[in-house]
Amino acid sequence: MSFRVVLAALALACCASASLSQGAEIAFGALAHDQTLPVEVTADRLTVDQADGTAIFTGGVLVGQGDMRLSAREVLVVYAAEAEESGRISRMEASGQVVLALGAEAAEADKAVYSIDDGTIVMTGSVLLTQGQSAISGERLVVHLDSGTGTMEGRVRTVLQPGGTR
Repeated sequence: MSFRVVLAALALACCASASLSQGAEIAFGALAHDQTLPVEVTADRLTVDQADGTAIFTGGVLVGQGDMRLSAREVLVVYAAEAEESGRISRMEASGQVVLALGAEAAEADKAVYSIDDGTIVMTGSVLLTQGQSAISGERLVVHLDSGTGTMEGRVRTVLQPGGTR
């Protein structure tokens, strides 16, 4: 089964009545996510710019924080203004074949911005969200990690899987 199919299944289980033209409220993340956990990044290359307080990871980037995983071709890390002493990350901007996984749920998009202080991830561009045999797609997904909820916007589409007996 392709990862895109798995992603598609994520949203349908959570959104049995998605609208085709308006935003749809969805559940995301079976477990509460703690955005204060350390962030581990693995990549082929790292470029740091001390002047603007950024770091760019490129090539097969894998980001892990607790049970959450994010992969992309490139991730820009923006440090908080006071980061010189704390090293605290403000946000991460991922681009190129972005995949976000939390527990058994996953989402795929062209780009994602993880605002660590807000505990939100905004995914844009051909978003596909899956859970089990269900899926939902749209152009923009906003995930609130503290509550495990999200909103899909932009020509939302879902395929509902009817329950069956065995």
